[in-house]
Amino acid sequence: MRPLRRVLIVATVAVVLLCSAGVAGVAWMFNSKTISTAGEIEFVHALPVPPLAPSTVDGQGRRVFELRAQTGRHDFGDRTADTWGFNGAYLGPTLRAARGEQVLVNMHNELDEETTVHWHGMHLPARMDGGPHQMVPAGQSWHPTWKVDQPAATLWYHPHPHGETAKHVYRGLAGMFIVDEPTSSVGGLPDRYGVDDVPVIVQDKRFSRNGNLREGNTLFSSVGLIGDTIVVNGATAPYLDVTTERIRLRVLNASNARVFDFGFADDREFALVGTDGGLLTQPYRMKKVMLSPGERAEIVVDVRPGERTVLRSFAPDLGADSMTERLNGGEDTFDVLELRAADRLEESPELPSRLADIPRLDPKEAAETRKFTLSGTRINGEAMDMDRIDLTVTKGTTEVWELTSQEALQHNFHVHDVQFQVIDVAGAKPPPHLSGWKDTLYLRPNTKFRIIARFADHSDPNMPYMYHCHILYHEDEGMMGQFVVVEPGQKAGTPGGNHGGHGGGHQGHG
Repeated sequence: MRPLRRVLIVATVAVVLLCSAGVAGVAWMFNSKTISTAGEIEFVHALPVPPLAPSTVDGQGRRVFELRAQTGRHDFGDRTADTWGFNGAYLGPTLRAARGEQVLVNMHNELDEETTVHWHGMHLPARMDGGPHQMVPAGQSWHPTWKVDQPAATLWYHPHPHGETAKHVYRGLAGMFIVDEPTSSVGGLPDRYGVDDVPVIVQDKRFSRNGNLREGNTLFSSVGLIGDTIVVNGATAPYLDVTTERIRLRVLNASNARVFDFGFADDREFALVGTDGGLLTQPYRMKKVMLSPGERAEIVVDVRPGERTVLRSFAPDLGADSMTERLNGGEDTFDVLELRAADRLEESPELPSRLADIPRLDPKEAAETRKFTLSGTRINGEAMDMDRIDLTVTKGTTEVWELTSQEALQHNFHVHDVQFQVIDVAGAKPPPHLSGWKDTLYLRPNTKFRIIARFADHSDPNMPYMYHCHILYHEDEGMMGQFVVVEPGQKAGTPGGNHGGHGGGHQGHG
């Protein structure tokens, strides 16, 4: 029995040691997951401002843009990495067009693999949407064209290949698309691009020791990749020289999964003037605005001569338990961008008290009310199927969608083609930052959000639009569905498009 007793003792000691190591490992992991760079960043790199994309007007009166998806090496400021970009090594130019214009984008894929370009927030025909049904093979081109018909807004573009979106966006394929509405422009808002009207594309990255991007999912994270380094317009530790009394920042969360809660380190107020789908009815004085991946906010900041202030992301309240929050970025704080005011500032006009008229959609006129439950990487218990139409919507109708995330895991919800309005949050009136047009919405766990949208202008029984979580790992894992918009009395057809790509030189038609 003595040898057996020794074996049992050794086994017991081993189990105790393993358990102790496990507990210690969990404790180390829990305590090491909080990141804070507050007050620690030396802002040494001038903020790059993405150039406005050049365009021409063709014989048909269309505004024509050229985009090339390509590989390169990008200098983030303190390290250089292999990246992808549009018309350059990283990110892309800002496309800008006015309401009423017909645009044509010649998109050339110079990568070694297929990709797409989705016009996030744009109202347009499904065949021009750039979703997973509009793949562009390596070495080939796509030519979507459509009429811009929506209010002035800060939109963006990025790839949308099924199962590969996280990789393509993370490597750098993204850019802004600004829609102008000259007939109803608002005087008093800063509007000189790159001077007092500046894009702020915020992403989180992880770098390896040799300086390259690390692409694997973060250990213990349930949302995929969570980075520990912030880059803005492709630069780390950036500063922006401000020459006017007021500056408009078009802030885009272009991260794969991280949620930011933007404010200023000195607790100053700013004016929130616009969200995803355009201007609000009036400026709202705020100190913080939370943006999940894909969401945008236009803020106007007042500065005094010679001062400096830091745009900071405070620890966001994700609505989850402390462990889930800590493992998925909910307790992290980052200094993002320093604003440096010149000693003498150009005078800026006062902000107008009224910005835009937003006609309210009436839930009583809704033709359908649909329910969407998000859990794990599924919507209503189903994973994305490219050959399955999940919803059929009749053109010209209004629908109410009820959205609920049934777990502590963070999710948000993006709908293609339409801008929606938030009716209520847990039965209460939505806060100011959810009072305007939206296309992406953070879903606080176990909270019902009701949204309403009108599906107008475009129909196609065979070509679907997407709805999905914009946490890109969740999207790639199947947290997505698709819907078609049909004419009254028409039925859904069979999903069309080319899952594997377009033929070279294919011309889309609006």
